[in-house]
Amino acid sequence: MRVALAQINPLVGDVEGNTDQILRAAHRAAEGGADLLVAPELAVLGYPPKDLLLKDHLIRRNLAAVERIAAASDRVAVVVGFAQPSDQKRGKALRNAAALCAGGEVVSVHAKRLLPTYDVFDEHRYFDSTEVVAVTDLELPGFSGRVGLSICEDLWNYEAVQARQPYREDPIAELVQAGATVLFNISASPYSLDKQQTRIRIFSSQAAGHRVPLVYVNQVGGNDDLVFDGASAVFAADGKLVAQAKAFEEDLLIVDLDRPSPADVTPYPEGVAGVYQALVLGTRDYVNKCGFQAVVLGLSGGIDSAVTAVIAVAALGADRVHGVALPSRYSSDRSITDAELLAQNLNVELRTIAIERIHRAMEEELGPHFGNAPPGIAEENIQARIRGDLLMALSNKHGWLLLTTGNKSELAVGYCTLYGDMCGGLALLSDVPKTMVYELARYINRRAGRQVIPSETITKPPSAELKESQTDQDSLPPYEVLDEVLQMYVEQERSVEEIVGRGFDREVVSDIARKVDRNEYKRKQAAVGLKVTSRAFGTGRRMPIAARYT
Repeated sequence: MRVALAQINPLVGDVEGNTDQILRAAHRAAEGGADLLVAPELAVLGYPPKDLLLKDHLIRRNLAAVERIAAASDRVAVVVGFAQPSDQKRGKALRNAAALCAGGEVVSVHAKRLLPTYDVFDEHRYFDSTEVVAVTDLELPGFSGRVGLSICEDLWNYEAVQARQPYREDPIAELVQAGATVLFNISASPYSLDKQQTRIRIFSSQAAGHRVPLVYVNQVGGNDDLVFDGASAVFAADGKLVAQAKAFEEDLLIVDLDRPSPADVTPYPEGVAGVYQALVLGTRDYVNKCGFQAVVLGLSGGIDSAVTAVIAVAALGADRVHGVALPSRYSSDRSITDAELLAQNLNVELRTIAIERIHRAMEEELGPHFGNAPPGIAEENIQARIRGDLLMALSNKHGWLLLTTGNKSELAVGYCTLYGDMCGGLALLSDVPKTMVYELARYINRRAGRQVIPSETITKPPSAELKESQTDQDSLPPYEVLDEVLQMYVEQERSVEEIVGRGFDREVVSDIARKVDRNEYKRKQAAVGLKVTSRAFGTGRRMPIAARYT
């Protein structure tokens, strides 16, 4: 059988546009001699549709789209994901389903068995599950046999590579027991660092363990805080990876399951290279899908704004990126020079708005109300809020999306100013630890073969420059220590005692944990951020604000 893996980039809610993408892919697949086209999970609606699933008119349009796809399946059969109304009187009103279309009609419909409710997933909110095993007999010019259909999470429950199975059911084993000789899995599996290695291990083990070939099709593109990396793949019955589509790009990969070619395996960008591509794709899609023509950001001469600017230019082009330098009395000459040099290297517009006059006016007005208390955080944050106000004014006036440049380490411990440097509509680096920001900067320069980001920006001590001779380490432990503790405390949910037991100073760990917990209120007000680690400060981490937790 020749199978076409339709790795498309859907726009959530754009039923007609998404359907057009699927039909174009089907036409190309037919022209390429494919017998079957496989599209991603909920491809008609885009994933995740969230509460759009509560809109009846959208569900009706989604059903009409499936009929439209089925009508065009006379040349090539199609498997496509959509939302199916449930025929049961109890339970949720919808099912996350896959339709198998062939010969101009819907041949069969199968619902997702396992509904994830962890991290960024909340499928029990919308969908009803099913106990029906999704196998169907299929007759195609290049194939005659029984196929098994599964949807995303159905494929992940495998005891051989997991210490604990999260579900009691094993949908893949049930498909094979019901006679499936080839398995298809349609997915919307978001990217996170090193996740691809886990996917390959689980999917390969599923194919080899059941001695059945597996076709996995993932969507690609950014939808809000999630980035979908594609990398759709085919595994032989012995578990070998025999085909893999491009990562972070739309692709149509046609594979002969009987005679796959080694050239069908496109290498996957691991590590910091993958993070970079995820951030570029997520930025491009967020800006374009939300309808912004351009972006604006403050360029301080620091590493966070430099990396953010490079990603924005890679995503959108230099003509759609506007930089603003906002020097104060505490800005060093080197920082101003680095901002100017970066702008030149990227060929982006840089305007300068000095904040000194506004800063002094604010100090004069607030002085009588501050009393005799010595200068401190309040005075420092005035500068950040002046900058945020000026950047938001440019955003409002010109319709530019303001990019906020803070990183995960700062956001974790509250080393950021509400309504100041936190101003913005998209936080590119909010899930990127500070140490990884440095990795990204070095990767960017290696990739370009030149110093796009000035070397001084990378080597100088990081500073908010809100007071004389300030550095981040005046308030924070070294970032190497901070980031390691944060990974254990936030991503791995380890206790202070467990972290101290691994050799870290108790006072340092306790202070970091206290800052993480007390700054939840700031993160609830932060801009949407792009998820690239296993646990971001976003939809997947739901912590209370008013709480007493030690």
